[in-house]
Amino acid sequence: MLTQYLTEQNLLFPERVDGWRDAIERVSAPLLADGAITREYVDAMLTSIAGGGTYIDLGYQIALAHARPESGVVRTGLSAMWVRPAVLLNDEAAHPITLFVCMAAADSTEHLAAMAQLGSLLSDDAARESLLAATDPAAALAVLTAGEH
Repeated sequence: MLTQYLTEQNLLFPERVDGWRDAIERVSAPLLADGAITREYVDAMLTSIAGGGTYIDLGYQIALAHARPESGVVRTGLSAMWVRPAVLLNDEAAHPITLFVCMAAADSTEHLAAMAQLGSLLSDDAARESLLAATDPAAALAVLTAGEH
């Protein structure tokens, strides 16, 4: 399911990111550009994080940015962005992030399926480390594809 949504076009490796707000804007850009989400969805994520939403920190320097479907999800989509050096989520030293995943789920069934597959991948130490070490879309896709078998 992950590679159904995570394609080379929405696996991002920017040279520089200026803080967590910029990271959220950038990681959501592919979903906004292809119409999977509206601007309202990006704003809802920013508002949630600014209001103390560091719960999106999954550990291992990975954050799962998302908001409620009714906040602007048009159809299910995923995007991911690797940042180096780490960005402090909500400017908090306890939450350094090097991999931002943006998830837009059209309904709770798709949300749970995407979360389950992502959780399975991230709970595999070797797969998680390989994913975090990816330096380009091809390397990231190789890890994601291997995790689907």
